[in-house]
Amino acid sequence: MPRFVLLPLKAAAVLVALSTVAAAQDYPVKPIRMIIPFPPGGGSDVTGRAVATALSDRLGKQVIVDNRAGAGGVIGSELAANAPKDGYTLLMVSLAHTVNPWLYDLKGRYDPIRSFTPVAMIAASPVVLVVNPNVPVNSVADLVALARKQPGKLQYASAGVGSVTHLAGELFKYTAKVDMLHVPFKGAGPATIDVVAGHTSLMFGGLLATTPQVRSGKLRAIGMGSLKRNPIFPDVPSIAEAGVPGYETVNWFGLVAPAGTPAAIVERLHREITLVQDLPEVQKQFDADGATIIRMTPAAFGDYMVADMKKWERVVKEGGIKAQ
Repeated sequence: MPRFVLLPLKAAAVLVALSTVAAAQDYPVKPIRMIIPFPPGGGSDVTGRAVATALSDRLGKQVIVDNRAGAGGVIGSELAANAPKDGYTLLMVSLAHTVNPWLYDLKGRYDPIRSFTPVAMIAASPVVLVVNPNVPVNSVADLVALARKQPGKLQYASAGVGSVTHLAGELFKYTAKVDMLHVPFKGAGPATIDVVAGHTSLMFGGLLATTPQVRSGKLRAIGMGSLKRNPIFPDVPSIAEAGVPGYETVNWFGLVAPAGTPAAIVERLHREITLVQDLPEVQKQFDADGATIIRMTPAAFGDYMVADMKKWERVVKEGGIKAQ
């Protein structure tokens, strides 16, 4: 290509770069949409709304929560992947984001990694292994022994096929080498009620749904899904330390933007979200929900999601899990 053609092209590239930087400096000039691909009231929604409120104050523009539920998070994620790459659409992602590729056919819709730019990890909340008080176990070791003595007879409830509570149970079966029967329900609420009633023996529940039942004595907590103990139940050991080494199931939450969002805008958002995580009122709310604030660079968050996809691919395939 002649030199006199290259010079205008280089000049145009410089102008585009300068305009992108200028846009990032002015950002935001209008409200930002935060898509949450699940219904109101769940962990993603509670976390997202807390961040949206604080982020609105910091940015001086409203961050509007847009719940777009359906297909385990696929519908909202596809909507975000196809949104303009200008920093005015964000997607709240969770563990479901790295599980869905193994449950659904996403070809032609979006790629969970390549279709998005990581912005920030926000927090993580472990599952808690709870049993009905009438089940004759007081520890994870007791449960493993009973499950091995009665293969296929112990039933564990979940919020539905492919949910975090289901995957946690399948990972436990795989890691502890036990056989238990999965009983899916339409949501964490019905599943919890069934375990409280004693129709099913146990569940790997979220802290929000199970904490009131544990504190009232209607359920017994015997293990935490995180590698460390949780302040909500400091006397309950992690499942890993209680006899199933390597076990870990936490539902994490973070924000991504459509791939191609200007780097300067991503950096601004990451910086502001980090400051939001430092706010005492945000920390207090997360502590009350049993969630732990997690800080990662955008690059580290991207690597985390890639590793998480590999982890759950094994569990989904080993358990023969299929979306319903």
